[in-house]
Amino acid sequence: MQYDLIIRNGDLIDGTGAPRRTADVAVRHGQIAALGDLSAAGAETIIDATGLAVTPGFIDTHTHDDWMVFQSPDMLPKVTQGVTTIIAGNCGISLFPLVTDAIPPAPLDIMRGGYRFDSVRAYREMFTEKPAAVNVAVLIGQSTLRARHVTQLGAAASESEIEGMRQDVETALRQGAIGVSTGTFYPPSSAAPEDEIVRMCEPMRRLGGVLVSHMRDESDNIRESIDETARIGKALGVSTVISHHKLVGKKNHGRSRETLAQVRELAQTMPLCMDCYPYAASSTMLRPARVTQCDRILITWSATHPDAAGRYLEDLAEEWGRTRHDVAQMLVPGGAVYFIMDEGDVRDILAYPDTMVGSDGIPSDETPHPRLWGTFPRVLGLYSRDLGLFPLERAVHKMTGLAAQRFGLERRGELRIGNIADITVFDPATIADRATFDDPRQPAVGVRHVFVAGEATLRDGVPIGSRPGRFVSSTLVKASLETSVGQ
Repeated sequence: MQYDLIIRNGDLIDGTGAPRRTADVAVRHGQIAALGDLSAAGAETIIDATGLAVTPGFIDTHTHDDWMVFQSPDMLPKVTQGVTTIIAGNCGISLFPLVTDAIPPAPLDIMRGGYRFDSVRAYREMFTEKPAAVNVAVLIGQSTLRARHVTQLGAAASESEIEGMRQDVETALRQGAIGVSTGTFYPPSSAAPEDEIVRMCEPMRRLGGVLVSHMRDESDNIRESIDETARIGKALGVSTVISHHKLVGKKNHGRSRETLAQVRELAQTMPLCMDCYPYAASSTMLRPARVTQCDRILITWSATHPDAAGRYLEDLAEEWGRTRHDVAQMLVPGGAVYFIMDEGDVRDILAYPDTMVGSDGIPSDETPHPRLWGTFPRVLGLYSRDLGLFPLERAVHKMTGLAAQRFGLERRGELRIGNIADITVFDPATIADRATFDDPRQPAVGVRHVFVAGEATLRDGVPIGSRPGRFVSSTLVKASLETSVGQ
């Protein structure tokens, strides 16, 4: 039997969480065509994976790469980590359907220059015409909808404004969006009451999809925020994801066991899970009010003082002879990394069985959080291999099969015959992140080969510049799409 590609002698970790086994993988016409002993078969390309792990391509469940796929279609921060599919449009921020040349309110300004798509269809058509090295699935964002429809962002939406947002949600789902993301933590959406969100998302009751929530509060009122998120998901009857679950501020350190027990109980009555990045520092818009919640803050960008990028707020305060709060106000608008979490909480949340892996990197930051370049190898290397937080098979499941199931990404996330041949090959003994807070753009090591629909994007650890990515839809959306997507 002749195939396009055979990966021989690897340790097959299929994405289900099952124990690894030695097996060959054959690919034909972009699909997995055979598994097992294929020593008698031939192929145009044969890779010896002896001593290496062969897994489904990693799915980054939480990204802000919506515009990056067009600006930097080689997607080096993802390809070098073994990522083959990204979920974009998180935290209430999507590039559609807002069209503007003006700088939108923070945090929408992280997509600088990208607001030119009036619909999912327009975004999808551009991606089909100019694909990237990764597959893309998209959410429609609440903050983007409010910026498009709501006149007074500091107040609840009017009846007509809610109806405008509701119509946009329905159109987005019918055109290929996989769900809705909320961002009630952020100023453009913080004034939206729970009822507004439910009414805005009403089409999900009929059409399905995934509700992904950057919750209203990840600090003192986190339990109330988890309950609100669950109530919205239950009201809509849809699968619900808590974005980048964490406990913010020293007084909340150690509460993860409390919140995880809460999520576990809620998950008995609804499909509820979460994503997490493997770092004890967050990254978002610079907010002076947060200065008192942590001792170290790294500036990632500032419109008023560009030279502050890469500097620590406390150093700037000492240098300028001002308080940290005053300096933060001087740097707005801007972004920051907050060393605001507890490592024990990170480990507990990451180890929770229904926690997926998401990078939450912000590509537009002058000095990005190292999670943009290091998330997936850090989970596999530091947390699985070095710390023994969970077996390698379970780590892979979190970033493949679990993600595909929760987002309804058909024929992805598992190595099985007939599935799309998104495949990552890495060395379990050496895989590791190299990006740091002071040097955040360092590629990870240990990923050897990456394939998207059978086409290589990384060979022998070197990106090759191919762009086989496809627009991906979700089986959880019941809408009849305008055109067939997600092949």
